[in-house]
Amino acid sequence: MFRPKLPDVPTLPTPTVTHQQRQAPVASAGRPIAPYVGIGAGAVAAVVVVGIVLTALLAAVAVSAVSVAIAAVVLRSLVNGAHKR
Repeated sequence: MFRPKLPDVPTLPTPTVTHQQRQAPVASAGRPIAPYVGIGAGAVAAVVVVGIVLTALLAAVAVSAVSVAIAAVVLRSLVNGAHKR
């Protein structure tokens, strides 16, 4: 009956803080990129193998041409030496 009545404690309004997260734009999920990476790696490997094979063939042709030229010079000198005797 004689109790004092305390005033209500006012509550401060809490500001609502919304953190907006910025994310990188997501690539379209229409086509996966994994098959194209596999195809690209296979294509690069094929180009490297073909390049190595063609380089080896070119080197073989060059060595054969040099050996044929040397053989022709030797045969010509033998034929010319036989005609002079």
